Amino acid sequence: MIDVPNKMKPTHSIEIKELLLFADRRFQSERATYLFQEGMLAEELYIIISGKVQISKITSDGRELSLRICGANDICGELTLFTDNPKYLLSAKVLEEGEIVAIKKDVIEREIFQNSALAFEFMKWMSDHFRKTQTKFRDLVLNGKKGALISTLIRMTNSYGIEVKDGILIDLPLTNQELANFCGTSRESTNRILNELKKDKVISVKKGKIIIHDLQFLREEIGCENCPAVYCSID
Repeated sequence: MIDVPNKMKPTHSIEIKELLLFADRRFQSERATYLFQEGMLAEELYIIISGKVQISKITSDGRELSLRICGANDICGELTLFTDNPKYLLSAKVLEEGEIVAIKKDVIEREIFQNSALAFEFMKWMSDHFRKTQTKFRDLVLNGKKGALISTLIRMTNSYGIEVKDGILIDLPLTNQELANFCGTSRESTNRILNELKKDKVISVKKGKIIIHDLQFLREEIGCENCPAVYCSID
């Protein structure tokens, strides 16, 4: 895992402008509503023009596990492509209102068949997302509760980090429960670990946003493998 300075979000390989040509509708999203929920019939893919959308999975014991946050130019709902009677495998909840474009699933499938360049870029994008998911689950399984939270903080610096005078500001307001959902842990465990990191002056919290003061400490705590930032991110 590595930190990427100054609005550290990597670019996407898919030509979004080309996909927008096939848009079926545009609409304004509202905070705390869902674009889709797990188990619903899947008929559309979505491109985020503005705002933020959280992709999550409900576990068998009823806990929510947040997998990524989609921002501008991100795509969600892609896991339903080329399947019969598709249903959404995950849920997409609006964190920050904005503009969304919806494209019919069958339209995208047709264009991918007809446009080899688009097909190649889409396959590459999907491969990147699968690798991101694999590395995240590896961190959650191998590093324990504290390691899972530290891994999540490092990923958030890569996606939403801004360099400030005393460290890296994660420019994304999250409650401790929302942060816990990204780590697969309880809010109580997250509170305890955050307090330990604050006591050690590794992090601080101002106006609901976390500032990382010692990123190297976090990396050493989990034996960071210096993965490219495109894979070590929360988006």
